[in-house]
Amino acid sequence: MKRSGSWLLLCALHAVASMLLWWAREGVVDVFIWRADGWTAQPWTLWTSAWVHLNTPQLIFNQIALGALTAFAWVIRPNWTCTLAWLLAWPLGQLSLLWWPQIGYAVGLSGLLHAGVAVLAVQLLRRRIPIPKAKRWGGLLALVLLGKLLLERGWAYPVVWDGANDMSVVQAGHLSAAAWGLLLGLAATWGPFWRLAGLPPAPSAAGR
Repeated sequence: MKRSGSWLLLCALHAVASMLLWWAREGVVDVFIWRADGWTAQPWTLWTSAWVHLNTPQLIFNQIALGALTAFAWVIRPNWTCTLAWLLAWPLGQLSLLWWPQIGYAVGLSGLLHAGVAVLAVQLLRRRIPIPKAKRWGGLLALVLLGKLLLERGWAYPVVWDGANDMSVVQAGHLSAAAWGLLLGLAATWGPFWRLAGLPPAPSAAGR
């Protein structure tokens, strides 16, 4: 399948929207934050909460991580099915936080970035992105992501306090987003899924 710039456009959207909300007034930003007890009245927060950051270190760290993901995508140029999988993981990762009643709200790009890495790892492992040594790159991404998730143990410690940055870290958000990235990344390689959706399936790539 022809490679596209859709992934890069989505990365640009995340970067620009995050900066715009950082500069917005506090009362305005509150409307964009996902909260477990009120998201049904503000369903758009399933998407917009990823663009909200609580302090400067969180914003800088996530923008650097987004920049790294963007640079990697610039080299490998994921096709539009990868972008669609990442788009679907966006709200689903946020919604899955309802499994943990101790999570009252969640903001920031970190969960969404975990989902993006998972999508790319699966696509590379399945050789759906036509680059040399695709499986090796995919294996490396998967190993790094899995190692981080195992160290965090988000299923047991869904929320932890980061004293250095004076904020709570919703580790369950990393776990749930990565899980959706994995599932949807796999779905993007499955021909029947796309036929049911009325879309052409993504062919295998020749990269090794």
